[in-house]
Amino acid sequence: MRKKRRRDILKGIGATGAIGLAGCIGGGDDGDDGDDGEDGGDGGDGGDGGDGGDGGDGGDGGDGGDGGDGGGEVEAREIRYGVLMPETGDLGSLGTPIGDGAELVGRQLGSETDFSFDVGTSDTQTDPQTGISEANSLVDAGYPAVVGSASSNVNLQVTRQSFIPNEVVGISPSSTAPAVSNLDDNGYIFRTAPSDALQGPVIAQVAVEEFDASTVSTMFLNDNYGQALEEAFVEAFRNEHDGEALERVSFEPEQPSYSSQLDTAMNADPDFLWIVGFPQSGIQLFRDFYNGFSEDFPIIVPDGLIDDTLPGEVGNPMTNVWGTAPAAGGAGAERFAELYQEEWDREPGVFNAHAYDAAACVVLANAMAGENDGTAIRDNMRNVANPPGTEITADNLAEGLEMAAAGEEIQYTGASSAVDFDDNGDMKAVSYDVLRYQDGEAQVQRTIDFS
Repeated sequence: MRKKRRRDILKGIGATGAIGLAGCIGGGDDGDDGDDGEDGGDGGDGGDGGDGGDGGDGGDGGDGGDGGDGGGEVEAREIRYGVLMPETGDLGSLGTPIGDGAELVGRQLGSETDFSFDVGTSDTQTDPQTGISEANSLVDAGYPAVVGSASSNVNLQVTRQSFIPNEVVGISPSSTAPAVSNLDDNGYIFRTAPSDALQGPVIAQVAVEEFDASTVSTMFLNDNYGQALEEAFVEAFRNEHDGEALERVSFEPEQPSYSSQLDTAMNADPDFLWIVGFPQSGIQLFRDFYNGFSEDFPIIVPDGLIDDTLPGEVGNPMTNVWGTAPAAGGAGAERFAELYQEEWDREPGVFNAHAYDAAACVVLANAMAGENDGTAIRDNMRNVANPPGTEITADNLAEGLEMAAAGEEIQYTGASSAVDFDDNGDMKAVSYDVLRYQDGEAQVQRTIDFS
């Protein structure tokens, strides 16, 4: 198991990646957490001007905070969350920057508020069993909410075997399998990424509009992500556009060659090829494609193969490859992109904004709950994200944290989109970017709104 990084981010961190935002909102004081993990008792709600209850005793590190008496300042405390992403394996090239989006929230707020942040990170290695082990490590370390995991094949196992039974909130920024919607999760599982039940029809629409296609061959990763997305696409292509799927070819990750699978798919003479996979497998797959087939033949890929490093690794500009990915077009998109660039010295990519939004939601819900407790965070997720309330974005996130801690109504509007959770913990409406590889990177051609 890779050693977990544990970060205690305090007010006073350098200004890199953050600009100070305003301060304190009146309300009752919450009890402060003790250093050894015993939570102080909650203060009373000062919003109505009533007397707050006495704070409970903290752990060995100190006493819990006194209850508020209405109109007092919010007392800062430590907020904890985990980040569980694939830093290695088939999705490693995307997982690290996605995780950075989640860590950014703790860094930003640690420098803008009096709250401190303990952010624990672990690497799933894009492997379900490793993911379960690393998730359990985060749970055992006392993290009440975790941003992750990334791939659906890992996320479904992690949520069922670790987060749900341990009553820890899990919120994935990039797990898109429709099966996530139907988990028996007692309300603990959320995601800021849209379901592939939406992306499949979007891709079918793009194929018809861009290529006037009526036939397709598909190649898809043999896991939950690949199977579900391929099925959603084929169903939409057939039923909504009278299209025909000629060959449907599954493949295993990180194989030395994909030539035989490509031959099967291409020999059917489709109008275009639809490939579902991840970058590490995609490198070899696209090398094999360009070694045997025309560079002008149209290909469409989903978010898992949108990676600006791919053309360089493949050794081809890949200008015949189009794709779709959830857009980052929310009210806080511009400020998030500035913060991300300043902190990590690179522009954000696919699902990076969704990870920032996921972390922002669990942090705000933690603040409103007043404690590092999974059930209390779960119960406040929709309170901080769904209407009504004061709009909170990346621009005024510090103010939103203070308001949430004071029990005031807020509505977090994300960098990726409006973060409005339905009964399953899914997004109610999203936007998709239509992209094409040009000049060595995936460039947005247009955006489609979908609900």
